[in-house]
Amino acid sequence: MPKLQRQSQHFWVGFGCQKGVSRKLIEMAIEHVFRENQLNQSALAKGFGGAIAGLATINNKASEVSLGEFCQLRNFSLKTYPAEILRLVCVPNPAEKTAKTMGTPSVAEAAAMLAAANIDWQSTIATQIGESEERFSNHQSLQLNAHSLNLTPYLIDIGVRCLVPKQIFRLHGEPGAVTIAVATLIQPLSKNNSAR
Repeated sequence: MPKLQRQSQHFWVGFGCQKGVSRKLIEMAIEHVFRENQLNQSALAKGFGGAIAGLATINNKASEVSLGEFCQLRNFSLKTYPAEILRLVCVPNPAEKTAKTMGTPSVAEAAAMLAAANIDWQSTIATQIGESEERFSNHQSLQLNAHSLNLTPYLIDIGVRCLVPKQIFRLHGEPGAVTIAVATLIQPLSKNNSAR
């Protein structure tokens, strides 16, 4: 059985929020998650010197001003996914309320896992359902059913792990709440690096 390594990881932070949250709340939530879970806190250093590859969320949260400011300030990538894709990922903590309001039972956990996989989800899903990629690239609505199509086995096979399940944060005096989850791609140690 291959050994798993956790050094030199790149973490993807899954992000969900209520409308109008502050950059201060986003920073506090991410710092708290990394500190409490003993993840590389240097990842938060200004200028992308650390291990955070970026943030990931649902498409309609990309317009949150504070999220854009935070990513720009920290030089983090921002990946977004449609609800139809996020709902194809089985997560530790699905929420009915989120499913009703966002069209997917998970935003933060599912987005973090998809981002960590670094896959071309359009071609992966098109292949699985036997559709042409053209339908995806033309933004035509597909009736993707989470009961008949599931990306989770694929994500697990390539080594994606949700390291930190979603956590919800509020800050006294700040509007709204943010949800944070962290995922990574854990790869087997190479023969040269394995324990002797």
